[in-house]
Amino acid sequence: MRAKANIGGHPIHPLLVAIPIGLWIFSLVADLIFVWRGNPAWEYVAFYTLAGGCVGALLAAVFGLIDLLGITDTQAFRTGLMHAGCTVASLVIFAASFYLRTTGGLQITGAGSKIPVVVSFIGIIVLLIAGWLGGELVFRYGAGVDPTARINVEP
Repeated sequence: MRAKANIGGHPIHPLLVAIPIGLWIFSLVADLIFVWRGNPAWEYVAFYTLAGGCVGALLAAVFGLIDLLGITDTQAFRTGLMHAGCTVASLVIFAASFYLRTTGGLQITGAGSKIPVVVSFIGIIVLLIAGWLGGELVFRYGAGVDPTARINVEP
């Protein structure tokens, strides 16, 4: 089933999800480097990559919703709902991690708290589940795949 939101037959949602995934993973890496080395520059990197990932996720979600509403197969739609739910949950988790690093959040956790790092780690786990479900949509149900495309493969 071809993606509803596409450019020249190429689905937009899978193109955009690489942005928040990469930024959120790198944010956790920056957090771990900060915890290990104590260099405050990595704390800033984690903060801004979290913010960028949240913005990128919102943009990807718009196109994901368009594609989800175009799914006609009942089981694929259910899987799509689970994928969307996990993705939204990860966005909320990463937004919470971001907030806990702001002035208001620091009043809750206290300076030097590792809670935002733990929250980001949980976000990565939920993101992995969302990715698995996204893979199910593509590889099991053919979501975003043009059924009229032909591939010539030589044996």
